Amino acid sequence: MRLNGLTWRQLPWVQANLAQWRYALRNATAMCLALSVAYALNLDQPYWAMTSAAVVSFPTVGGVISKSLGRIGGSLLGAAAALLIAGHTLNDPWLFSLSIASWLALCTWVASHYQNNVAYAFSLAGYSAAIIAFTTVNASDTAQIWVTTQARVCEVISGILCGGLMMMILPSTSDGDALTRSLHQMHAKLLEHASLLLQRETTETLHRAHENVIGQILTLNLLRIQAFWSHYRFRRQNNVLNYVLHQQLRLTSVISSLRRMLVNWPDPPAALFSAQHQLLAELARPDASKYRLAQILQSISPTQADYRLQAFHSRLRYFCWLWLDTSRWLRQFERADGHSRLSPPTLPGLARRADSAEASWAALRTFCTILSGCGFWIATQWDAGAAALTLAAISCVLYASVPSPVNSVTLLLKTLGWLSLFSYVMKFGLMIQISVLWQFLLVMFPLLILLQLLKQQQKKYAANWGQFIVFMGSFLAVDNPPTWDYGSFINDNLAKILGVTLAWVAFQILRPSSDKRRSRRHIRLLRREFIDQLSRRPRSSESRFESQVYYRINLLNSSRDEQARLWLLRWGVVLLNCSQVAWQLRDWHAGSPELAAVRDAVLHDLREVVSERGIQHTSLNQSLALLQQRIVRLSAASDVQQRELAALLWRLLCCLTRLQTVTTQPVADEGAGAS
Repeated sequence: MRLNGLTWRQLPWVQANLAQWRYALRNATAMCLALSVAYALNLDQPYWAMTSAAVVSFPTVGGVISKSLGRIGGSLLGAAAALLIAGHTLNDPWLFSLSIASWLALCTWVASHYQNNVAYAFSLAGYSAAIIAFTTVNASDTAQIWVTTQARVCEVISGILCGGLMMMILPSTSDGDALTRSLHQMHAKLLEHASLLLQRETTETLHRAHENVIGQILTLNLLRIQAFWSHYRFRRQNNVLNYVLHQQLRLTSVISSLRRMLVNWPDPPAALFSAQHQLLAELARPDASKYRLAQILQSISPTQADYRLQAFHSRLRYFCWLWLDTSRWLRQFERADGHSRLSPPTLPGLARRADSAEASWAALRTFCTILSGCGFWIATQWDAGAAALTLAAISCVLYASVPSPVNSVTLLLKTLGWLSLFSYVMKFGLMIQISVLWQFLLVMFPLLILLQLLKQQQKKYAANWGQFIVFMGSFLAVDNPPTWDYGSFINDNLAKILGVTLAWVAFQILRPSSDKRRSRRHIRLLRREFIDQLSRRPRSSESRFESQVYYRINLLNSSRDEQARLWLLRWGVVLLNCSQVAWQLRDWHAGSPELAAVRDAVLHDLREVVSERGIQHTSLNQSLALLQQRIVRLSAASDVQQRELAALLWRLLCCLTRLQTVTTQPVADEGAGAS
């Protein structure tokens, strides 16, 4: 270690900027205030109020409100479940074990299906019930269970209210401003993404860039949810924000389809690339004009015989008009006041369907972990069994849906190991000498500020510091009245670490599915949903299917398995492009029965190509040959509608050509997944 490099300028108090100081002061004050309120209410375990204030510490107003509502709802639901379970099953330990394990499994299953406040609320409902129920196993009557439940709920709500109060006193940046700024940045980035993909060259970074754009748009949907709770203006204009996000996903799809056509175009005219550059430059201008865009598009207007240019020109024009329309709604949203109500086209919310198989597996893991832990507790009559099972329940429920649960639980084990040493020194070296609360707060307040600053400044260890802050109260055992039983303190802290260790063993034995298996499962679901898109009356709209595809692609965005990610992206983009052509064919008005028959035959052939089990290569090759014959025949005609149909069929041909490279196992990509 280079001690000469440690200067006063590197101290966290000196390095912190104004925003970091505001965040640290707000959260440290909220935790100390929550502890004081819990002591004033004479609650027996006031550290839960302190923990609750730490959990809802969020950088933005909307995040605090949404998280607080989820925590209150989950705590009340968990308290009700604990009352029912403990009140009816405590006389039979095994019935109690089966009941609480089943409730935790149910909460894990529901929470694994969502990524918003519903997931957070059911996670809280699960381990809130565990916190209450496990501490009442020695209760002699139901009145004691009711008192314990009331105390835990009061502690949680006290911490939430203190966190909300401090957010009002020391507010942070607005969620709405961050969302509006991010929407504009995303809108500009789509032009950069189009410039990257609409070229003949193929690089290894194209598919990763496409994944990143999809992930960033879906992240904006989470910002939209936070902004929804931050101000009534965003609740009033929520339909506009949802519409803009759908349009940005549609722009991503259009860029992908344009890329697909360029790759399958043997000799595109040189003027096409020059016109693309001019169009993107014009769209990037603040005063982009539809008239100037039309002039540029006119310079590459297709001839009668060139169906490829007609298809590309039509899609490129659609991209320009779509981009301008989204820009217009963004401007109207910014100019709207709190009383205005905009009315964009109605679209469903972005899809958030989860992996039901993985959710069921996580629920089974939680059930087995809690049941085995309860069995050990019953057999040994361990005094600290409640503490161990509580931490095991928290670990199983919280980390069931994270991308790498084993690493997350391992990180928690390391943090709790250091925290147990710290709490031992803190409790028996300092707290034992303190007799009044304000003296303890004088010590805790600067310590909490330091920890909050370290969490913000040391990004690499932010998760460690966050876990340290959240679990510090329970490890210090800040009770009312305080207890100084050395053996009980060591036993409880050791039990908490062993409880997390039990969850770690469960994640090792009942391991989550590998990214490759999850990728294959998502691809199978995509094929099933695509088959529905080809039916006469699809259950999902075009926008709904589009958001479902992108949501499934984003589920593996953080995977380290490059092949699994790339394969899911390739399948998703190809099926999405095919479905969009199918929607256009259905909406296309055929001027004659012969053209309608051709269109219906194409849609029928498309249904024969893709099944839930995979690609029917014989049907695919036949469909491609028939498509080529129909394109040649239609493009040679002089009728305008026949040439329009030829252009649509060529777009479909470009999409289906990509399926020729699909096999049962991932192969090396010759291009980019986005192409």
